[in-house]
Amino acid sequence: MNYQSVFESAVAEVKGEGRYRVFADLERIAGEFPMARNHGPGPDSVVVWCSNDYLAQGQNPEVIAALKYAADCMGAGSGGTRNISGTHHLHVLLEQELALLHGKEAALLFTSGYVSNAATLSTLTKLLPGCIIYSDQLNHASMIDGIRQSGCEKRIYRHNDMAHLRELLAADDPGRPKLIAFESVYSMDGDISPIAAICDLADEFGAMTYLDEVHAVGLYGRRGGGISERDGVAHRLTVIEGTLAKAFGCMGGYIAGSAALVDAVRSTAPGFIFTTSLAPAIVGAALASVRYVKAHDELRQAHQERAARLKTLLAAHDIPCMPSSTHIVPVLVGCPVRTKQATDILMQDFGIYVQPINYPPVPKGTERLRLTPSPLHDDALMDDLVAALVEIWNRLGLSFRHAA
Repeated sequence: MNYQSVFESAVAEVKGEGRYRVFADLERIAGEFPMARNHGPGPDSVVVWCSNDYLAQGQNPEVIAALKYAADCMGAGSGGTRNISGTHHLHVLLEQELALLHGKEAALLFTSGYVSNAATLSTLTKLLPGCIIYSDQLNHASMIDGIRQSGCEKRIYRHNDMAHLRELLAADDPGRPKLIAFESVYSMDGDISPIAAICDLADEFGAMTYLDEVHAVGLYGRRGGGISERDGVAHRLTVIEGTLAKAFGCMGGYIAGSAALVDAVRSTAPGFIFTTSLAPAIVGAALASVRYVKAHDELRQAHQERAARLKTLLAAHDIPCMPSSTHIVPVLVGCPVRTKQATDILMQDFGIYVQPINYPPVPKGTERLRLTPSPLHDDALMDDLVAALVEIWNRLGLSFRHAA
C-alpha cells in the first residue's frame, strides 16, 4: 500500500475545498500588544486581531514577573505527573484560587482546556452506569470527544433550544443518570446559553450540569467567574470547566465542582493521571493572572466597550457583522476561498492579521473572520481595520448586506 499517497490525497481534498490552513509565523512582542513580528509573507510588523489572549494578560508585567520567579525558583519543568513528584505547591495554590473564583469546594488542573473537557466528560459518565448525556448541537470538539470516549448514550439537542432539550429529557427513563453538557459563550457565533433555564430542566429531571466557560471566564462577572457568575447561577452547576489560555493569557485547563466529584476525577481520569503536570513557571504566571483579573473589573468593562465600538463601526460601514451579544465579533464572508483571500490581503497589504475561519469549526457556507478586540485595540487601530475591510469588500465584490 502506498501510505504517502493516502496522506497526500487527504491534504489535496482539503486544498480542493479551499480550506487548507496556513499558519501565520508570528513573534509576539512583550509590552507591545497587539503588535507582532511577522516571519511570513507581508510586512515585518502586524496588528493581531484574532488572539484569544482577550485581556492581554500574557503580556502583563506582573504575570511575566511571576513566571520568571517560578522558573528561577523551581526550574523549567514539573518533573513528573501529579501523582509522581509533579505536584508543586503552586499547583495547589492555583486550584484553591480557581475553586474560590467559581464558588466551588475544589478544582483540578489539566494541561489544556481540551484535555479537561475530554477527560472529565469521559470519566464522570463512566462512573454512572446507564448515564445519558444531553449535548448542545454546537458544543466544542473537546466536549464531543469526551462524550464519544465515555461510551454513553447521547442525545443532541438543537442549539440553545430548551423545548427540544425538555422533549429529550422527558422521553428517557426518569431513573437513569443524566448529564447536560453545554457552553456559556459559543466562540464562533458569540451567543450565550440560557444557563438558568438549563439548570431548571436539570432540577426537574434529576440531571447533572456541565458548563464549559472557556470563552467567558475572566471576562464576565464582577470577579471574572464567567457568565455563570454574572447571572448568579454558578452555585446551581455541577461542574464548571475553564481555561487558563484565553482571558488569563497562559496555558492549561481546569474543572471546579464538589470535593467528591473533583476527587473522583483526580483518582480515575487517565487524561489527568498519566500526563506530566503543567510547568511551575506556567502555573505561577496563571496564579498571578487569575488574582490580577479577579481584582481588576475595569479590564472587563474596557473589553466590552471595545467590542461594542467595533460592532458599531462595522455596522456603520455595512460590513456584515453577524449578531453577537458578547466580545466575539464574527464577520460573515460565506465562502472559504474568499475568506482566505480577504485575510491574505489584510496581512500583505495592510499589516493586519486575522485567521480565516472555515469548516469544520463553522458550518460550510458560514465562513467568516472572527475578530477579538482587546482593551488595547485603540480607536486608531479600529479605524484602520474597518477602512481596510471596506476596501477589501469592494475589491473582492463581497456583499455589504448585514448578516441575517
